[in-house]
Amino acid sequence: MLDPADGAELARLAVAAVAARLAGGAGPDDPPPRPPLCEPGASFVTLEVRGRLRGCVGSLDAARPLWRDAVRNALRAMRDPRLPAVTGVDWPDLDVKVSVLTAPEPLPVADAPALVAALRPGVDGLLIIDGTRRATFLPGVWHKLPEPDRFLAALLAKGGWPAGYWSSTLRVRRYTTSEFRDPAPRPPLPA
Repeated sequence: MLDPADGAELARLAVAAVAARLAGGAGPDDPPPRPPLCEPGASFVTLEVRGRLRGCVGSLDAARPLWRDAVRNALRAMRDPRLPAVTGVDWPDLDVKVSVLTAPEPLPVADAPALVAALRPGVDGLLIIDGTRRATFLPGVWHKLPEPDRFLAALLAKGGWPAGYWSSTLRVRRYTTSEFRDPAPRPPLPA
């Protein structure tokens, strides 16, 4: 995982990408001088305005350098299709969080009660896959859904599965995250 200085730089790069897009420019394109950020990595970027979610987009697999993944996800989170697009009006109050994921590991469980028993509240991010459908919750969702059975039920609903769904083809993976924040308030955007 990243040290605090690397994490702060990663969050700063995500903020710079959002600021550049809002100002009509391009985001960061030069690799940072921090080697851990240039290694392949997976991240989620969460954008909030005064505690309201404005976007959360990410990658589950390490397919590109971590810094590039965070910049890409910050730009995509600005236009999360589930929410209104982030605009310059949001900028002064925009909180940016970058979650860096560990590689998802299989969690061999036979049924939903076994999965509920295996979950580590506040620690586990969870990925459920069945055929081409998949859904995930970051560990941060535990603060809204602290009971494992409610966490699982909400994740199944997010994925479009009915309550209590289980199948022999269902695959479950868990991961953890390190979170790095760059909170509001923000200075005015460059002209």
